[in-house]
This record gives sequence, C-alpha cells and structure tokens, in this order.
Amino acid sequence: MKIVSPLLKRVIYPTLSAAGVFHRVSAAGLAIVTYHGLLPPGHKQVDAGFDGNLLSSEILRRQLRLLKGHYNVISPEDALAWLRGEYRLPERAVLLTCDDGLLNCLTDMLPVLQQERVRCLFFVTGASAENSQRMLWYEELFLLLWHAAAGQFEISAQGVEFRGELGRRAQRRAIWWQVLKRLSRLDHVSRTTFLRALRIQLRLDAQQFFDDTDSPSSRRYRLLKATELRALASAGMSIGAHTLSHPMLSESPAEIAYTEISESRLKLESLLEQPVWAFAYPFGDPQSVTPAVLAMVQQAEYEAAFLNFGGGLGTGLPPYALPRIHVTAAMTLAEFQAHVSGFYARLQRQAGRSAKHISRMQASR
Repeated sequence: MKIVSPLLKRVIYPTLSAAGVFHRVSAAGLAIVTYHGLLPPGHKQVDAGFDGNLLSSEILRRQLRLLKGHYNVISPEDALAWLRGEYRLPERAVLLTCDDGLLNCLTDMLPVLQQERVRCLFFVTGASAENSQRMLWYEELFLLLWHAAAGQFEISAQGVEFRGELGRRAQRRAIWWQVLKRLSRLDHVSRTTFLRALRIQLRLDAQQFFDDTDSPSSRRYRLLKATELRALASAGMSIGAHTLSHPMLSESPAEIAYTEISESRLKLESLLEQPVWAFAYPFGDPQSVTPAVLAMVQQAEYEAAFLNFGGGLGTGLPPYALPRIHVTAAMTLAEFQAHVSGFYARLQRQAGRSAKHISRMQASR
C-alpha cells in the first residue's frame, strides 16, 4: 500500500474528485470525522509529525464547506438520538468530533465552526474540569526529549527506569513512544512526579512551552481550563470524555484504566451540570483499544465510544467502537473526500486489508 499511496493521493483521488465520483459512492450511513484542533497562526512547528494533527483554519473551512455542499452534517444530539433508535439519519450523514481539548479549540476552531454554522462533539480530559494550567503529559514528554541535549540519559523515578541515547529525530521519537507506553502504566499523580524528575534531569522547564497569555504557543499546547470549557459548551458545542489524563489504556492496569474512564465522566458532568454520554479512546488505534478496554467503557455506562481509525460513510456501526476518520494536516481535500465517502474503506477491503479489529470488537459486544 505504501507504493500505491502517492499515486492515489496525487493522481487517482484528484481525478475521481473532479469527476464527482466520491459523492456517488454511497448515500447511506454515517461518517464520523475527528480533528485535534487548529495550528495557531504564528506558532513555530517543532516537528511535522508532532504537529501534524493540527490544521490551519483555512483547511478546516474548506473541508466544512465541502461537507455542507455534498453531505448532511448532523448535530451530536442527532447522533445520540440515532444511537437510541429515535432518529433516522439523513443521506450521507456526517458527525464532527474533536479530541484532546486544546485551548485552540476555543480560540481558533470555534469561530470557524460558528461562521460555518455547524456543531462539533469535543472530547476533553479531566484536566479541563479544573482551572489550573495544564498540557497533555505525553506532549510535554515529547518536548522535553526533543529539546534535551544530545547524548546518553538515564532516569529512575516512580518505579520506572529508563536509559537511552538522545540523538537524531527518529531516535528521539522512538524513545518518546517507549517511555509513553511505560508511563501509561502509572496513575496521573505518579506520572506527574516522573515528569518532574525528568525535567530536573534534563534541566528543562515545561513552562517555557506556554504561558497564560493568548500567545500562539499557549493556544497550541495548553489545555482548556474549566471556565474556557464552560464557554465552549455555552457556545453550543457538545462535550464528551477523553479519560482523566489521556494514558494509553491498553498499557494501564485494569484498576487505573477504569478510574480514568469512569471518573472523567463524573468530573465533567459535575462541572457542566449536564450528562456526558460519549467517550473517545485516547490514541484510539488498534494497539490502544482492546476488548477489555471496550468492556470498561460499557461498564462505565457511556452510550457510545469512538475509535480514531477505520471511518467512512457506512452502516451497522458498533456503538462502543465507532470508527472515525483521523484528519491530518497532510490530508488533501481529495483524500479527505475519499475517506468521508467510504471509498478509501472499500478500497482497503478489496485489497484484503479490512478493519479486522473493528469486527472483533463488534463480535465481543
């Protein structure tokens, strides 16, 4: 598929898009799109991969106008009613979602959504129910390892020992992913203590990456605070849970994983004074969402849960493994159409690469 991919993106997708093929692939079902926020103007990107989930406001606007022109963008409340069997989906229905709850969701993304008159389901962590300055711990970990001086390093804290060589970009990314999985085994407090020890070890301060102003770096890295989350909800956006602190749940002990899942909902409901019915799995890929994790979400009494892969216009979607289209800054408009229409998913199935993981989840219900 890697060999074919450039041909698809540069030739086949644009040709099919220009011919209007994607809009005739299917009329039935629901496509769920997931964003992770917008890249604030003036922010200096650290790494294309690290910042690759964040779009420009112009790209978002183009995608929304395409959806409004050829699909029916439904509200989160309509999606919930459909899940309950109380609502019939229109043809080519699309639901907008956004993960993580970065400050730019309010400062940069909300104005575009309001101007285009569409609504979005925002998944936020428990940190957004507080009024302290926070950033996603795994993004802080990435930045610390990225900016650290080259050479050997070794750290031991909270029962986690790690040593490695900080060299080129690929090497730092690999170390980051290894440490991320290990730290997902800790509870939030222990993880915070580990990161504090790492900052001391590397002689870096996470506060250098953002402040409490409206600077591009703050809008890029800082999470929404309680007052800001209330403002987002008051603007007509819906709020879902994304765990307390965004660990990789498949790596977490069962007790910690369930606490992350269940307590995040209670925390958000207490702040917003309204039910939180939806959950999005952190990372949301096949490696991070196991049948055991899926069962915990059902036990915590959410009405639906969302993956971060496998999306496209389709029917028969499992409510606790709802597939989504993960939109990135590198995705062209024609490629976006291929995913939303379900063309990409059909192509994968024909190539023998169907989403077996979703099928296993559906069978485990």
